[in-house]
Amino acid sequence: MATVIEVRDLEKRYGRTVAVDRLSFTVRPGVVTGFLGPNGAGKSTTMRMMLDLDHPTGGHVRIDGARYRDLRRPLTKVGALLEAKSTHGGRRAYHHLLWLAQSNRLPAARVAAVLELVGLAGVGGKRAKALSLGMAQRLGIAAALLGDPPVLLLDEPVNGLDPEGVYWIRGLLRELAAQGRTVFVSSHLMSEMEQTADHLVVIHQGRLLADTPLPQFVAAHGSLEAGFLALTGGAR
Repeated sequence: MATVIEVRDLEKRYGRTVAVDRLSFTVRPGVVTGFLGPNGAGKSTTMRMMLDLDHPTGGHVRIDGARYRDLRRPLTKVGALLEAKSTHGGRRAYHHLLWLAQSNRLPAARVAAVLELVGLAGVGGKRAKALSLGMAQRLGIAAALLGDPPVLLLDEPVNGLDPEGVYWIRGLLRELAAQGRTVFVSSHLMSEMEQTADHLVVIHQGRLLADTPLPQFVAAHGSLEAGFLALTGGAR
């Protein structure tokens, strides 16, 4: 499972607006790498380019040496959560996962397994539109885990979760990293990064500000919040 993500000179422009500005960093297995930045820093755009959902203006991303679009059976290589409410509202939770499993030639038994893992075993028959935001978030995480992938990319995974759910996702991310997986998690919440991440990649206005182990960042600045505010000029 020693899969490495390499981001090199990644750039995304929308006309004159620069959303991501020559971003370079490496995400390594065995640790939780937190992708931290204020709202609008370019985190989601970067993650979309990592998954070939947006085309870079410049630079590239390689996952285990390959572009995402070139991966065969991608759910077995990369699990991703970008938008929990992107599920078709009329589809039942179980069937949403089932068609994903079938599209990647995964056994149907994986659907029940991941529903159990994320705490949704009792609501597999519910339609997506009837799920709370927290349940929808858990369903999205179930989809990311469906192929038992070595790489997880999760954008703001605590959104909509209650305190018990937040505690659960922290433990899950650490467990996945301890298994040797490559875990990349974005957030604008410093408290969550402090509780979860081992390594930090900090960006602001699309530019890399820090790429360092969390303990070193805290030691250099006194606290995560102090360092973040110093680097971003107080942006949140």
